[in-house]
Amino acid sequence: MPDVSIRLAGIADRPIVERQWLMFRHDMSKFHALLPNADGTFRNDRLHMAFSEPDWAPYLLTSGDSPAGFVFVRSLADPTRVLNSFFVVRGARRTGIGLQAVQEIVSRHPGSWEVAFQDANMAAVHFWRRVATEIARDAWTEERRQVPGRPDLPPDVWTSFSTSAETYD
Repeated sequence: MPDVSIRLAGIADRPIVERQWLMFRHDMSKFHALLPNADGTFRNDRLHMAFSEPDWAPYLLTSGDSPAGFVFVRSLADPTRVLNSFFVVRGARRTGIGLQAVQEIVSRHPGSWEVAFQDANMAAVHFWRRVATEIARDAWTEERRQVPGRPDLPPDVWTSFSTSAETYD
């Protein structure tokens, strides 16, 4: 497994995460035929909230000195936390960085968790089912939920699981 560091992203990290956000949204655009804005950027409300809302936490993943991805967590004060956005750069995928990042982040915030992904994203389907199994064994669930305000989109798949502080100690 490569050397990976998972840390809370600070304001100085925001430009790095913003550049990775463009790659993330580009990757996701193929599942909903989304085009960038006129200025070449993509919708970034979640990026803004991750760095400005007290109930959110942006994490930066690095491998050695290189940025390798990011994770946005929301609903930190709620009974169920949501892994809102998750991205690993293509050069770091299938190396174990993603699983390690999720395990470390959920151990920092023990309790109930949810993560959404799209059925059409087969890599995400396999990844999140593997993650849920690694973290919660067979004690996880999956359900489809309509995207709020978007009846034109297929439902998202929501995976739910729980962790305790002792899970990875």
